[in-house]
Amino acid sequence: MTKFPINIFLPAAGLGERLRPVTNHLPKPLLPILGKPIIEAILEKLAPLCDGGIGINLHYMPEMIRAWAGRSPWADRISFFPEDPILGTGGALKNAEQFLSTGPFIVHNSDILLDMDFSCLLNEHLSSGNIATLVCHRLPHLSNVVIDGDGQVLDVENPGASRPDPSTAAEKVAYTGIAVYSPEILRFLPFGVSHATVAWIAASKAGHRVRAFDATGSYWNDVGNPVTYGRGVLDALRNEGETVHLSPRAECGEITIDGYVVLETGSVVKKGSRLRNCIVMPGARASGGHENSILGPDYEVTLSESDMQPSLHAAEKKRVSLSDPLFARHFGAGTTDEYGSTRMPLSQPSPHSTLWSDATLIGLGGSDRRYFRIQGDSRTAVLMECRPEDPDYERHLVYTRFFAGQRVPVPELLAEDGPAKRALFEDLGDASLYSYLKFPRSKEDVHDVYCRVLDIAVRLHAGSTAYVQDCPLLGERIFDAEYLRWETSYFLDRFVIGLRGMEVKDKQALEQEFHELARKVDAFPKGVIHRDFQSQNIMITGDGTPRVIDYQGARMAPPAYDIASMLWDPYYRLDDETREQLVEYYVGEMRKGTVPLDARGTVPVFDEKAFRESLIPCRLQRHMQALGAYGFLSVMKGKKYFLKHVPEALRLLQEETTAAKEDYPLLHVLVKALSSR
Repeated sequence: MTKFPINIFLPAAGLGERLRPVTNHLPKPLLPILGKPIIEAILEKLAPLCDGGIGINLHYMPEMIRAWAGRSPWADRISFFPEDPILGTGGALKNAEQFLSTGPFIVHNSDILLDMDFSCLLNEHLSSGNIATLVCHRLPHLSNVVIDGDGQVLDVENPGASRPDPSTAAEKVAYTGIAVYSPEILRFLPFGVSHATVAWIAASKAGHRVRAFDATGSYWNDVGNPVTYGRGVLDALRNEGETVHLSPRAECGEITIDGYVVLETGSVVKKGSRLRNCIVMPGARASGGHENSILGPDYEVTLSESDMQPSLHAAEKKRVSLSDPLFARHFGAGTTDEYGSTRMPLSQPSPHSTLWSDATLIGLGGSDRRYFRIQGDSRTAVLMECRPEDPDYERHLVYTRFFAGQRVPVPELLAEDGPAKRALFEDLGDASLYSYLKFPRSKEDVHDVYCRVLDIAVRLHAGSTAYVQDCPLLGERIFDAEYLRWETSYFLDRFVIGLRGMEVKDKQALEQEFHELARKVDAFPKGVIHRDFQSQNIMITGDGTPRVIDYQGARMAPPAYDIASMLWDPYYRLDDETREQLVEYYVGEMRKGTVPLDARGTVPVFDEKAFRESLIPCRLQRHMQALGAYGFLSVMKGKKYFLKHVPEALRLLQEETTAAKEDYPLLHVLVKALSSR
């Protein structure tokens, strides 16, 4: 990594008045984002690039910032510059002039979250001859920095307020609170209280290059109030592919969760509490029910549903008319005639009327589909929107009806709009089994919830299989050798070569092993399987009941594939004893014998021997498919958070290839090499 001869200056003196009561307990720079203070996250990005000193100005709660700095990895590089009174963004630099005059320096406000390539910024400044390089964004509602066609700063409207002057017609950008300066900028600042914009304009008028560096497209959040702080926390959560975060140093009993839930270091949540869309701050002691809130030691800041969403979800929020035929029956927005049919209003209601509702984006998975939660009075529902070319839209609806008829606990299909590829489903909430298991659960509770999940598998593998002739679209969709070979090719192309960049030796011989594996799996008895039966596709509803989603990929295949997916799940590691017990539970439920159905027949007899023999081959297939998916989603879709599941998936695959190394020696060697990289 290139090191730049640049000092770092972090303004950290502010009172954080718009963030009260949160900042009654912590200064803004120390507000935690998933356990890490904002100022610490900033230095983790800048300190490895900049080999100079680190300056921090102080005023509000200075001892807390000094204490944090003393514990930090950069303690010996940090110098403090106290201010009384607060000197402003320009006065702070002038106050630290002796420290900053030794060479170029970067200023990064300590309440700013920005995800960008800082090495590119530093290179630009050092090579350009700029006296000031200002990191800017093109956001019209905040753009008050006037620039010319070359990015030269000409003026600043309403300095310090980020408020544009609508009467001025000019090219404008928004300053992000981050800049790189050459030390000559300091002579354009007066002593005492001032704003940095004074130096920008003075230096520009004196003929110096004061240029905007365009960071449009990079994530930027100015943490200035409870909404932007909460959004910063939830953005970090989403960036990790999570909906919940439990700090290792938080205390938590067994609780009910839904939506986004964050328990920061030093928080306490009592057993039996119910949290939905909540951030529990250090020092807070929470009990009872809370929703859409930031909870502190002596406060609760209540926000709206749309405020307690990540930025992407908030930006995608839209208004929908509840009188739309897709929604009207469920939300009762139309009138009903004497035959029980819903009639639509003759005219479109105002967007601000009760016949309109916010639709909030939900979900974090790998699908290209979009799901929105719609609320009307006390009811909610989930809108599914598919791409026009989505091949699984019709299959999803057909499977929903079929599985519901077989008492598989899928969400109820409330309405559909085939031409627009939309459908309305029952809202199962946001708590997946994956997020449920991140909070303390007794071994008995884990065993119990998995037994109930396996009951879903039994309904698929036994009951649905017995009636699959009622659903030809599913019965004809066979998970055959050709499809199994696609999975192993996916593993090679997307993971081994695409993600790991490994050259495959003896590829032809390895392909032959894959052919043998596919033929072996294809030969086992087939039933209806989910095909992606894992913890993120099981929702835990408000009463604790597991329900299954994302079943449009269901096929006819050996049932062991689903059991491998759930009990050997890279998303959650079961201990060996519990897993063995759960396998036996599943076998026992399937073994109960032929269960009379109706005049057409009985549930097929469970072939226990074939099931047990198929477990290892199905586990091999499943984990190669999962690793291929992680490679594809991280590299092609940019969803890097899937990479954190790679080590566990590889561990499982190595365990399986070790058990089957006599049959698949080249695969064993390949996986061993992958695991050692």
